This record gives sequence, structure tokens and C-alpha cells, in this order.
Amino acid sequence: MSAVAEHTTAGSSGAGEPDTNSSAAGEDYPGRHRDYEGRHRANPEGLSVWATAQSTGPVQRRGRYVPESVKHPARMLPAIAAHAIAAYTQPGDLVLDPMCGIGTTLVEAVHAGRDAFGIEYEPQWSNIADANIRHAHDQGASGRASVIRGDATRLMSLVPKALTGQVALVVTSPPYGPTVHGLVRPGEHGVVKYDDRYNDGEDKGNLAYRDLTGLTDGFAEILRGCATLLRPGGAVVVTARPWRKRGELVDLPSAVIAAGLRAGLVPTERCVALLAAVRHGQLVARPSFFQLQQVRKARSSGVPMHLIAHEDVLIFTNTRRPEDGPGVVA
Repeated sequence: MSAVAEHTTAGSSGAGEPDTNSSAAGEDYPGRHRDYEGRHRANPEGLSVWATAQSTGPVQRRGRYVPESVKHPARMLPAIAAHAIAAYTQPGDLVLDPMCGIGTTLVEAVHAGRDAFGIEYEPQWSNIADANIRHAHDQGASGRASVIRGDATRLMSLVPKALTGQVALVVTSPPYGPTVHGLVRPGEHGVVKYDDRYNDGEDKGNLAYRDLTGLTDGFAEILRGCATLLRPGGAVVVTARPWRKRGELVDLPSAVIAAGLRAGLVPTERCVALLAAVRHGQLVARPSFFQLQQVRKARSSGVPMHLIAHEDVLIFTNTRRPEDGPGVVA
């Protein structure tokens, strides 16, 4: 999908060590989440295109997230998380993001009256996620949330067994490389790129620095843990987009589908989350500087590249229900 560009609550512990000083992480979690009612709450006649970029990312986050949030190199649009939460849960449900970063999924969940918990590998981001949760509560959010620090590929060793089968919805996204995200500022020798990487590029425990095969293997382990925590018929929502490396397309969405199948999940829907606004029947893209730069370079060399104006939204369940059909992704 292409478009026209518009000019325009816990302490800190070490990476790999779980932080369990919170209600959602405690063995005595009260479990106020309702029994599953046998179906998703998504409107079966609803559109598969999510209008999630009617305003830009900075506008969506302004005042709702702490300023330090901008430092993360791969932030999910809040509207994407909010749409998934509204479609697949009801107030009181439990939401999980196993790679929660600055806590976008958790913040949108608590504002919607859901409870949530997330896993985050790097302390810098988990600390910001904690700050964003506190900020949400200061703004009147009624849900509860917490962050567990650790490696999500070892999800079941981090999460109390009491939460097995309690999660209504998982919302997450695998990491992208530095060609996709980051910030820019003018420098002496041109544009300088910053905040485009995670903390430690040498740490192979961080999925962001694995090749596609390693990323897929690690993500399959994460999804396997999510499938265990998911209640019957619960949903897993993964956003992913392809990117280009040395001119070749890296098909991350297909890799995510393969990882979900290996984890024992059933793919049931494939939607589109717009990274463009809908204006008078046309799409107005919200591209990053790097996307524009890549497209301009490609076109100057004769390659007819277009801006990517959407993310694939891949929805899985942990059980096949009669209304799901054969479980084939359209």
C-alpha cells in the first residue's frame, strides 16, 4: 500500500532479571478477569483496514507519554494498540506485551480500563515504561499495569504460573533494524541520525541484533510462551512491516506467520494498520525521514520504489473455533 507524502511501577533491575515487585507479577495476583465468553469481541463485519494514523505519532503521544519516550527506536503507534484492545477485549481483561519497550500497549490498556503487564529486556526502556504507567494513572487511567524485566524468550520462567490461561490479548511487534526508525538533526556534515538503535548492539540476547532467522526463532519462542498464557480463544495481535536491505525486500510479516505456526497458534486474520491519514478519499503518508531518503535514492537510480504506508496486522488464536474456518490467512 503506497501513499502521497505529506510535508509537513517498579524499581530498576538488571537486564535478564525479572522484576516481580508488582501486582500483575505477584503470585497472589487477584485474577479479576472474566471467564472467556467463547468468542472475540471484534465486529465480524468490521473493516480489515485500521485508520490508525489520522494524527501523527508525536501528536498521539503528546501529553499521554513522558517526553523520554521519544528515545526508543521502534515505538508502536498508540492508535494501533488502542484499536486492537478495543476490538479484542472488554474492560477488566488482561493484556500482555512480551516486548513492551516504552509501554505503549500497557498505557493504552490501562486508559481503556484493562489490566496489563509487559516484558522488557533493556532497563532503559522498562524504566520509561514504568514512568508512562505512572503518568497514565496520574491522568486517571483505571487499569493496573506493571513491567517485568527479563528475556521474553524465557517468558514462562518470568511470569507466575497463576497467570497461565488468564491473558485475553497479546499485542506486540518484533524489532526492526536501524534503517527503519530513529530521529534526525542537522549536523556540520549533513543530517545526523540518533536514537536509531537499542542499547547494546553486541548483545545477541536482544532480538534486534539477530539476523532474520535468529529473530524468527526467538520470536517463535516468545509466541510459544504467549500461547501458554492465553486463555482459550484469546487473540495474539502482531504488527510487522517489510523493509529493504541493500535493495532487497525483507518479508518480516511472512516470517511472523511462520513463527506463530511453529508456536502452535492459528492465524485467523490479516489486517492493515494505516501509517497514513485518510483525507478526502486519499492517503496522506506519515513517512519517517529514512523512508523518504530510501525512496528518493531508489528513484534516482531508476528503481520505482514507493513509500510503505501500512503495517501488516497478523492475528492469531490459540484454538481453532468453528467460525474461524480452516485457519488460513487471507
